[in-house]
Amino acid sequence: MKMEEKLLLKLEEKGSTGSVDDDGATAITAALVFSIFTAVCGSFVLGYTCGYTSPAQSGIIADLGLSIADYSLFGSILTVGGLLGSLVCGTLTDYIGRRGTMGLSSVLLLIGWLAIAFSQNAWSLDLGRIIMGFAGGVYSYVIPVYIAEITPKNLRGGAVLLHQLMVSCGIAFAYIVGLMTNWHVLALIGALPCLVQLIGSFLIPESPRWLVKVGDDKSYEAALRSLRGQNIDISYEAAEIKEYTKSVAKISKHNLHEVLHTKYAYALTVSLGLMALAGIGGATGILFYATTIFESAGFSGTIGTVAMALTQLPPIILGVFLMDHFGRRPILLCSAVGMCMACFSVALSFLMKEHGWMKDYSPYLALIGILISAATFPVGLGGIPSLIMSEIFPMNVKGAAGSLAIVVSSLSGWIVSYTFNFLMEWSSSGTFFIFASINVFTLLFISILVPETKGRTLEEIQESLTHTLDRTYVH
Repeated sequence: MKMEEKLLLKLEEKGSTGSVDDDGATAITAALVFSIFTAVCGSFVLGYTCGYTSPAQSGIIADLGLSIADYSLFGSILTVGGLLGSLVCGTLTDYIGRRGTMGLSSVLLLIGWLAIAFSQNAWSLDLGRIIMGFAGGVYSYVIPVYIAEITPKNLRGGAVLLHQLMVSCGIAFAYIVGLMTNWHVLALIGALPCLVQLIGSFLIPESPRWLVKVGDDKSYEAALRSLRGQNIDISYEAAEIKEYTKSVAKISKHNLHEVLHTKYAYALTVSLGLMALAGIGGATGILFYATTIFESAGFSGTIGTVAMALTQLPPIILGVFLMDHFGRRPILLCSAVGMCMACFSVALSFLMKEHGWMKDYSPYLALIGILISAATFPVGLGGIPSLIMSEIFPMNVKGAAGSLAIVVSSLSGWIVSYTFNFLMEWSSSGTFFIFASINVFTLLFISILVPETKGRTLEEIQESLTHTLDRTYVH
Protein backbone atom coordinates (compact mmCIF):
# COMPACT_ATOMS: atom_id res chain seq x y z
CA MET A 1 0.00 0.00 0.00
CA LYS A 2 1.33 3.44 -0.88
CA MET A 3 2.37 5.76 1.89
CA GLU A 4 -0.36 8.33 1.24
CA GLU A 5 -3.04 5.63 1.18
CA LYS A 6 -1.89 4.43 4.61
CA LEU A 7 -2.08 7.95 5.97
CA LEU A 8 -5.55 8.53 4.58
CA LEU A 9 -6.72 5.25 6.09
CA LYS A 10 -5.34 6.29 9.48
CA LEU A 11 -7.05 9.66 9.16
CA GLU A 12 -10.39 8.04 8.39
CA GLU A 13 -10.02 5.68 11.35
CA LYS A 14 -9.06 8.47 13.76
CA GLY A 15 -11.61 11.05 12.69
CA SER A 16 -11.03 14.24 14.62
CA THR A 17 -9.52 12.59 17.69
CA GLY A 18 -5.88 12.47 18.61
CA SER A 19 -3.24 15.08 18.99
CA VAL A 20 -4.47 17.06 16.02
CA ASP A 21 -8.10 18.12 15.75
CA ASP A 22 -10.03 19.12 12.61
CA ASP A 23 -8.27 22.46 12.45
CA GLY A 24 -4.87 21.04 13.29
CA ALA A 25 -4.96 22.58 16.77
CA THR A 26 -2.73 21.10 19.45
CA ALA A 27 -2.44 22.06 23.10
CA ILE A 28 0.59 23.94 24.36
CA THR A 29 2.55 21.82 26.83
CA ALA A 30 5.22 22.71 29.37
CA ALA A 31 7.76 20.57 27.50
CA LEU A 32 7.05 22.41 24.24
CA VAL A 33 7.33 25.82 25.90
CA PHE A 34 10.58 24.90 27.65
CA SER A 35 12.06 23.47 24.45
CA ILE A 36 11.26 26.62 22.48
CA PHE A 37 12.56 28.81 25.32
CA THR A 38 15.85 26.89 25.36
CA ALA A 39 16.21 27.28 21.60
CA VAL A 40 15.49 31.02 21.53
CA CYS A 41 18.07 31.68 24.26
CA GLY A 42 20.46 31.20 21.35
CA SER A 43 18.45 33.67 19.27
CA PHE A 44 18.81 36.27 22.02
CA VAL A 45 22.58 35.77 22.11
CA LEU A 46 22.70 36.04 18.31
CA GLY A 47 21.04 39.46 18.47
CA TYR A 48 23.12 40.52 21.45
CA THR A 49 26.26 39.63 19.50
CA CYS A 50 25.18 41.84 16.58
CA GLY A 51 24.32 44.74 18.88
CA TYR A 52 27.44 44.47 21.06
CA THR A 53 29.86 46.38 18.84
CA SER A 54 27.94 49.66 18.77
CA PRO A 55 27.93 50.51 22.52
CA ALA A 56 31.32 48.83 23.12
CA GLN A 57 33.19 50.74 20.42
CA SER A 58 34.48 53.76 22.35
CA GLY A 59 35.49 51.73 25.43
CA ILE A 60 37.38 49.03 23.52
CA ILE A 61 39.22 51.55 21.34
CA ALA A 62 40.25 53.61 24.38
CA ASP A 63 41.24 50.70 26.63
CA LEU A 64 43.13 48.62 24.08
CA GLY A 65 44.44 51.45 21.92
CA LEU A 66 42.87 50.14 18.71
CA SER A 67 42.65 52.09 15.49
CA ILE A 68 39.38 52.52 13.62
CA ALA A 69 40.63 49.95 11.11
CA ASP A 70 41.32 47.47 13.94
CA TYR A 71 37.85 47.93 15.34
CA SER A 72 36.24 47.70 11.91
CA LEU A 73 37.93 44.32 11.49
CA PHE A 74 36.65 43.23 14.90
CA GLY A 75 33.09 44.18 13.99
CA SER A 76 33.03 42.77 10.46
CA ILE A 77 34.84 39.49 11.20
CA LEU A 78 31.58 38.27 12.74
CA THR A 79 30.21 37.86 9.20
CA VAL A 80 33.28 35.82 8.19
CA GLY A 81 32.65 33.43 11.07
CA GLY A 82 28.97 33.35 10.14
CA LEU A 83 29.82 32.35 6.61
CA LEU A 84 32.06 29.52 7.87
CA GLY A 85 29.31 28.35 10.20
CA SER A 86 26.72 28.44 7.43
CA LEU A 87 28.88 26.13 5.28
CA VAL A 88 28.65 23.31 7.83
CA CYS A 89 25.41 24.02 9.72
CA GLY A 90 23.27 21.60 7.74
CA THR A 91 25.75 18.72 7.86
CA LEU A 92 26.51 19.31 11.54
CA THR A 93 22.82 19.42 12.46
CA ASP A 94 22.06 16.26 10.49
CA TYR A 95 24.89 14.27 12.09
CA ILE A 96 24.69 15.23 15.77
CA GLY A 97 21.07 16.33 15.91
CA ARG A 98 19.31 19.62 16.51
CA ARG A 99 19.71 19.49 20.28
CA GLY A 100 23.38 18.53 20.13
CA THR A 101 24.14 21.30 17.65
CA MET A 102 22.53 23.93 19.86
CA GLY A 103 24.54 22.66 22.84
CA LEU A 104 27.79 22.78 20.87
CA SER A 105 27.03 26.29 19.61
CA SER A 106 26.35 27.51 23.14
CA VAL A 107 29.78 26.20 24.22
CA LEU A 108 31.45 28.04 21.32
CA LEU A 109 29.62 31.24 22.20
CA LEU A 110 30.71 30.93 25.83
CA ILE A 111 34.30 30.64 24.68
CA GLY A 112 33.88 33.61 22.37
CA TRP A 113 32.34 35.86 25.01
CA LEU A 114 35.00 34.98 27.58
CA ALA A 115 37.76 35.62 25.04
CA ILE A 116 36.34 39.09 24.40
CA ALA A 117 35.60 39.90 28.05
CA PHE A 118 39.18 39.20 29.12
CA SER A 119 40.94 40.46 25.98
CA GLN A 120 44.12 42.45 26.35
CA ASN A 121 44.82 42.89 22.64
CA ALA A 122 43.22 42.89 19.19
CA TRP A 123 43.92 39.27 18.23
CA SER A 124 41.99 37.80 21.17
CA LEU A 125 39.08 40.12 20.38
CA ASP A 126 39.05 38.92 16.78
CA LEU A 127 39.39 35.27 17.79
CA GLY A 128 36.43 35.52 20.13
CA ARG A 129 34.39 37.36 17.52
CA ILE A 130 35.02 34.87 14.71
CA ILE A 131 34.16 31.94 17.02
CA MET A 132 30.91 33.69 17.89
CA GLY A 133 30.24 34.32 14.22
CA PHE A 134 30.69 30.63 13.45
CA ALA A 135 28.21 29.69 16.18
CA GLY A 136 25.83 32.39 14.95
CA GLY A 137 25.91 30.96 11.42
CA VAL A 138 24.94 27.58 12.84
CA TYR A 139 22.24 29.13 15.04
CA SER A 140 20.64 30.86 12.05
CA TYR A 141 19.82 27.42 10.66
CA VAL A 142 19.33 25.08 13.59
CA ILE A 143 17.05 27.21 15.78
CA PRO A 144 14.27 27.81 13.19
CA VAL A 145 14.54 24.19 12.02
CA TYR A 146 14.28 22.75 15.54
CA ILE A 147 11.31 24.93 16.47
CA ALA A 148 9.52 24.16 13.19
CA GLU A 149 10.05 20.42 13.64
CA ILE A 150 8.75 20.20 17.22
CA THR A 151 5.83 22.64 16.97
CA PRO A 152 2.32 21.67 15.74
CA LYS A 153 1.19 23.33 12.52
CA ASN A 154 -1.32 25.69 14.14
CA LEU A 155 1.47 27.24 16.26
CA ARG A 156 4.50 26.84 14.01
CA GLY A 157 4.60 30.28 12.35
CA GLY A 158 4.41 32.29 15.56
CA ALA A 159 6.77 29.92 17.37
CA VAL A 160 9.48 30.21 14.70
CA LEU A 161 9.02 33.99 14.60
CA LEU A 162 10.04 33.97 18.27
CA HIS A 163 13.55 33.38 16.90
CA GLN A 164 13.51 36.79 15.20
CA LEU A 165 11.78 38.40 18.20
CA MET A 166 14.55 37.26 20.51
CA VAL A 167 17.22 38.38 18.03
CA SER A 168 15.64 41.84 18.13
CA CYS A 169 15.40 41.71 21.92
CA GLY A 170 19.09 40.84 22.07
CA ILE A 171 20.01 43.80 19.87
CA ALA A 172 17.88 46.21 21.92
CA PHE A 173 19.21 44.83 25.21
CA ALA A 174 22.82 45.27 24.08
CA TYR A 175 22.16 48.85 22.97
CA ILE A 176 20.48 49.83 26.24
CA VAL A 177 22.68 47.94 28.72
CA GLY A 178 25.73 49.15 26.82
CA LEU A 179 24.85 52.71 27.82
CA MET A 180 25.13 51.76 31.50
CA THR A 181 28.14 49.43 31.71
CA ASN A 182 31.62 48.84 30.29
CA TRP A 183 32.52 46.47 27.48
CA HIS A 184 33.96 43.79 29.81
CA VAL A 185 30.73 43.43 31.78
CA LEU A 186 28.68 43.71 28.60
CA ALA A 187 30.51 40.66 27.22
CA LEU A 188 30.03 38.65 30.44
CA ILE A 189 26.30 39.41 30.38
CA GLY A 190 26.18 37.91 26.89
CA ALA A 191 27.58 34.65 28.26
CA LEU A 192 24.67 34.09 30.66
CA PRO A 193 22.03 33.00 28.09
CA CYS A 194 24.63 30.62 26.62
CA LEU A 195 24.81 28.85 29.98
CA VAL A 196 21.02 28.63 30.15
CA GLN A 197 20.86 27.04 26.70
CA LEU A 198 23.74 24.68 27.41
CA ILE A 199 22.00 23.32 30.51
CA GLY A 200 18.65 23.24 28.74
CA SER A 201 20.04 21.26 25.81
CA PHE A 202 20.46 18.28 28.14
CA LEU A 203 16.83 18.50 29.27
CA ILE A 204 14.81 19.13 26.09
CA PRO A 205 13.66 16.37 23.71
CA GLU A 206 15.33 15.90 20.34
CA SER A 207 13.35 16.65 17.17
CA PRO A 208 11.10 13.62 16.49
CA ARG A 209 11.61 14.08 12.74
CA TRP A 210 15.39 13.89 13.10
CA LEU A 211 15.10 10.79 15.27
CA VAL A 212 13.04 9.10 12.54
CA LYS A 213 15.60 10.16 9.94
CA VAL A 214 18.44 8.47 11.83
CA GLY A 215 16.34 5.33 12.47
CA ASP A 216 15.67 5.77 16.21
CA ASP A 217 12.08 4.49 16.09
CA LYS A 218 11.80 4.03 19.85
CA SER A 219 12.92 7.49 20.89
CA TYR A 220 10.93 9.49 18.34
CA GLU A 221 7.54 8.52 19.76
CA ALA A 222 8.74 9.26 23.30
CA ALA A 223 10.00 12.67 22.17
CA LEU A 224 6.74 13.45 20.37
CA ARG A 225 4.68 12.34 23.36
CA SER A 226 6.66 14.56 25.74
CA LEU A 227 6.07 17.53 23.42
CA ARG A 228 2.34 16.88 22.90
CA GLY A 229 1.40 15.66 26.38
CA GLN A 230 1.03 12.24 27.99
CA ASN A 231 -2.76 12.15 27.61
CA ILE A 232 -2.79 13.00 23.90
CA ASP A 233 -3.18 10.37 21.17
CA ILE A 234 -0.17 10.96 18.90
CA SER A 235 -0.62 7.90 16.67
CA TYR A 236 -1.70 9.77 13.52
CA GLU A 237 0.96 12.47 13.76
CA ALA A 238 3.63 9.90 14.61
CA ALA A 239 2.63 7.73 11.64
CA GLU A 240 2.61 10.70 9.26
CA ILE A 241 6.10 11.80 10.33
CA LYS A 242 7.49 8.28 10.15
CA GLU A 243 5.97 7.33 6.81
CA TYR A 244 6.91 10.54 5.01
CA THR A 245 10.43 10.83 6.43
CA LYS A 246 11.25 7.22 5.57
CA SER A 247 9.78 7.56 2.09
CA VAL A 248 12.00 10.52 1.17
CA ALA A 249 15.01 8.88 2.82
CA LYS A 250 14.66 5.98 0.33
CA ILE A 251 14.62 8.32 -2.65
CA SER A 252 18.04 9.92 -2.29
CA LYS A 253 20.95 10.63 -0.02
CA HIS A 254 21.72 13.97 1.56
CA ASN A 255 24.11 15.87 -0.72
CA LEU A 256 24.42 19.13 -2.60
CA HIS A 257 23.97 17.43 -5.97
CA GLU A 258 20.59 16.09 -4.89
CA VAL A 259 19.47 19.55 -3.76
CA LEU A 260 20.03 20.80 -7.31
CA HIS A 261 17.62 18.21 -8.73
CA THR A 262 14.82 19.77 -10.78
CA LYS A 263 12.12 18.59 -8.36
CA TYR A 264 13.57 20.91 -5.71
CA ALA A 265 14.01 23.86 -8.11
CA TYR A 266 10.88 25.71 -6.95
CA ALA A 267 11.60 25.27 -3.24
CA LEU A 268 15.23 26.28 -3.78
CA THR A 269 14.26 29.36 -5.79
CA VAL A 270 11.83 30.51 -3.11
CA SER A 271 14.24 29.94 -0.22
CA LEU A 272 17.39 31.33 -1.82
CA GLY A 273 15.50 34.22 -3.39
CA LEU A 274 14.00 35.31 -0.08
CA MET A 275 17.32 34.96 1.75
CA ALA A 276 19.20 36.98 -0.88
CA LEU A 277 16.62 39.74 -1.27
CA ALA A 278 16.21 40.14 2.49
CA GLY A 279 19.98 40.49 2.79
CA ILE A 280 20.53 43.06 0.02
CA GLY A 281 17.45 45.18 0.66
CA GLY A 282 19.26 47.63 2.95
CA ALA A 283 18.30 46.39 6.40
CA THR A 284 21.81 45.07 7.10
CA GLY A 285 23.35 48.46 6.33
CA ILE A 286 20.81 50.20 8.54
CA LEU A 287 21.45 47.78 11.44
CA PHE A 288 25.25 47.94 11.25
CA TYR A 289 25.56 51.68 10.58
CA ALA A 290 22.43 53.19 12.13
CA THR A 291 24.38 55.68 14.25
CA THR A 292 26.39 56.86 11.23
CA ILE A 293 23.25 57.22 9.13
CA PHE A 294 21.51 59.29 11.80
CA GLU A 295 24.52 61.55 12.26
CA SER A 296 24.99 61.95 8.50
CA ALA A 297 21.36 62.99 8.22
CA GLY A 298 21.76 65.50 11.05
CA PHE A 299 20.01 63.58 13.83
CA SER A 300 21.29 62.37 17.23
CA GLY A 301 22.90 58.96 16.76
CA THR A 302 22.30 57.79 20.34
CA ILE A 303 18.63 58.77 20.47
CA GLY A 304 17.97 57.43 16.99
CA THR A 305 19.67 54.08 17.63
CA VAL A 306 17.80 53.43 20.89
CA ALA A 307 14.51 54.47 19.27
CA MET A 308 15.22 52.07 16.39
CA ALA A 309 16.00 49.21 18.78
CA LEU A 310 12.79 49.69 20.75
CA THR A 311 10.56 50.29 17.71
CA GLN A 312 11.15 46.82 16.30
CA LEU A 313 9.84 44.94 19.34
CA PRO A 314 6.06 45.65 19.36
CA PRO A 315 5.48 44.62 15.70
CA ILE A 316 7.36 41.34 16.19
CA ILE A 317 5.46 40.56 19.39
CA LEU A 318 2.23 41.20 17.46
CA GLY A 319 3.51 39.07 14.59
CA VAL A 320 4.12 36.10 16.89
CA PHE A 321 0.40 36.03 17.68
CA LEU A 322 -0.88 36.91 14.20
CA MET A 323 1.47 34.85 12.00
CA ASP A 324 -0.64 31.70 12.13
CA HIS A 325 -3.86 33.70 11.63
CA PHE A 326 -2.95 35.88 8.65
CA GLY A 327 -0.25 33.68 7.13
CA ARG A 328 3.27 34.23 5.83
CA ARG A 329 2.57 35.90 2.47
CA PRO A 330 0.53 38.90 3.72
CA ILE A 331 3.11 39.74 6.39
CA LEU A 332 5.97 39.34 3.90
CA LEU A 333 4.20 41.65 1.45
CA CYS A 334 3.61 44.27 4.16
CA SER A 335 7.25 44.01 5.18
CA ALA A 336 8.46 44.55 1.60
CA VAL A 337 6.17 47.56 1.21
CA GLY A 338 7.46 48.93 4.52
CA MET A 339 11.09 48.55 3.41
CA CYS A 340 10.30 50.32 0.12
CA MET A 341 8.80 53.23 2.04
CA ALA A 342 11.65 53.25 4.58
CA CYS A 343 14.45 53.34 2.01
CA PHE A 344 12.64 55.93 -0.08
CA SER A 345 12.15 58.14 2.98
CA VAL A 346 15.84 57.95 3.93
CA ALA A 347 16.86 58.57 0.31
CA LEU A 348 14.58 61.61 0.15
CA SER A 349 16.09 62.92 3.40
CA PHE A 350 19.61 62.78 1.99
CA LEU A 351 18.47 64.24 -1.33
CA MET A 352 16.89 67.20 0.47
CA LYS A 353 20.06 67.68 2.53
CA GLU A 354 22.26 67.56 -0.59
CA HIS A 355 20.22 70.30 -2.26
CA GLY A 356 19.60 72.35 0.87
CA TRP A 357 15.85 71.81 0.80
CA MET A 358 13.92 72.07 4.10
CA LYS A 359 17.02 71.58 6.24
CA ASP A 360 15.04 71.68 9.49
CA TYR A 361 12.81 68.79 8.44
CA SER A 362 15.00 66.50 6.34
CA PRO A 363 16.63 64.74 9.39
CA TYR A 364 13.18 63.65 10.56
CA LEU A 365 12.57 61.93 7.24
CA ALA A 366 15.66 59.80 7.91
CA LEU A 367 14.40 59.04 11.41
CA ILE A 368 10.94 58.10 10.10
CA GLY A 369 12.44 55.90 7.40
CA ILE A 370 14.71 54.00 9.75
CA LEU A 371 11.93 53.52 12.29
CA ILE A 372 9.67 52.16 9.53
CA SER A 373 12.46 49.76 8.60
CA ALA A 374 12.87 48.72 12.25
CA ALA A 375 9.13 48.12 12.56
CA THR A 376 8.56 46.22 9.30
CA PHE A 377 11.74 44.30 8.46
CA PRO A 378 12.20 41.99 11.49
CA VAL A 379 8.60 40.79 11.55
CA GLY A 380 8.60 39.93 7.84
CA LEU A 381 11.73 39.80 5.72
CA GLY A 382 13.90 39.44 8.80
CA GLY A 383 12.23 36.33 10.22
CA ILE A 384 9.93 34.67 7.68
CA PRO A 385 12.62 33.57 5.16
CA SER A 386 14.13 31.37 7.89
CA LEU A 387 10.67 30.04 8.74
CA ILE A 388 9.92 29.15 5.12
CA MET A 389 13.38 27.62 4.71
CA SER A 390 12.68 25.35 7.68
CA GLU A 391 9.29 24.33 6.25
CA ILE A 392 9.75 23.61 2.55
CA PHE A 393 12.66 21.16 2.33
CA PRO A 394 12.17 17.45 3.10
CA MET A 395 14.48 15.69 5.56
CA ASN A 396 16.66 14.05 2.90
CA VAL A 397 17.91 17.42 1.59
CA LYS A 398 17.12 19.78 4.45
CA GLY A 399 20.69 19.92 5.75
CA ALA A 400 22.32 20.67 2.39
CA ALA A 401 19.55 23.04 1.28
CA GLY A 402 19.54 24.83 4.63
CA SER A 403 23.31 25.29 4.51
CA LEU A 404 23.03 26.74 1.02
CA ALA A 405 20.28 29.11 2.13
CA ILE A 406 22.27 30.36 5.12
CA VAL A 407 25.37 30.79 2.93
CA VAL A 408 23.34 32.97 0.55
CA SER A 409 21.96 34.95 3.50
CA SER A 410 25.43 35.46 4.97
CA LEU A 411 26.96 36.47 1.65
CA SER A 412 24.22 38.96 0.83
CA GLY A 413 24.51 40.48 4.30
CA TRP A 414 28.29 40.69 3.96
CA ILE A 415 28.03 42.37 0.55
CA VAL A 416 25.83 45.12 1.98
CA SER A 417 27.88 45.57 5.17
CA TYR A 418 31.14 45.74 3.19
CA THR A 419 29.98 48.04 0.39
CA PHE A 420 27.67 50.28 2.40
CA ASN A 421 30.22 52.94 3.38
CA PHE A 422 31.61 53.05 -0.15
CA LEU A 423 28.11 53.50 -1.55
CA MET A 424 27.36 56.24 0.96
CA GLU A 425 30.53 58.08 -0.10
CA TRP A 426 29.41 57.81 -3.72
CA SER A 427 25.87 59.06 -3.04
CA SER A 428 23.87 58.78 0.18
CA SER A 429 20.55 59.37 -1.54
CA GLY A 430 21.49 57.10 -4.46
CA THR A 431 22.35 54.29 -2.06
CA PHE A 432 18.89 54.24 -0.55
CA PHE A 433 17.15 54.71 -3.89
CA ILE A 434 18.94 51.49 -4.96
CA PHE A 435 17.71 49.74 -1.83
CA ALA A 436 14.18 50.99 -2.49
CA SER A 437 14.33 49.56 -6.02
CA ILE A 438 15.52 46.19 -4.69
CA ASN A 439 12.57 46.10 -2.31
CA VAL A 440 10.18 46.77 -5.19
CA PHE A 441 11.61 43.66 -6.88
CA THR A 442 11.24 41.79 -3.56
CA LEU A 443 7.57 42.72 -3.49
CA LEU A 444 7.09 41.29 -6.99
CA PHE A 445 9.05 38.14 -6.11
CA ILE A 446 6.85 37.44 -3.09
CA SER A 447 3.65 38.16 -5.03
CA ILE A 448 4.53 35.79 -7.86
CA LEU A 449 6.54 32.94 -6.33
CA VAL A 450 6.25 32.60 -2.55
CA PRO A 451 3.60 30.05 -1.45
CA GLU A 452 1.46 30.23 1.66
CA THR A 453 2.45 27.56 4.19
CA LYS A 454 0.06 28.47 7.03
CA GLY A 455 -2.03 25.67 8.51
CA ARG A 456 -0.23 22.77 6.80
CA THR A 457 2.03 20.12 8.25
CA LEU A 458 5.67 20.07 7.18
CA GLU A 459 5.01 16.84 5.28
CA GLU A 460 2.10 18.40 3.36
CA ILE A 461 4.16 21.48 2.43
CA GLN A 462 7.19 19.51 1.32
CA GLU A 463 5.22 16.99 -0.71
CA SER A 464 3.27 19.68 -2.56
CA LEU A 465 6.39 21.72 -3.41
CA THR A 466 8.77 18.91 -4.40
CA HIS A 467 6.27 16.50 -5.92
CA THR A 468 7.97 13.59 -4.19
CA LEU A 469 4.67 11.72 -3.97
CA ASP A 470 2.06 11.05 -6.61
CA ARG A 471 -0.59 13.24 -5.02
CA THR A 472 -1.01 15.69 -2.20
CA TYR A 473 -2.50 14.93 1.20
CA VAL A 474 -6.11 15.57 1.89
CA HIS A 475 -6.29 18.82 3.90
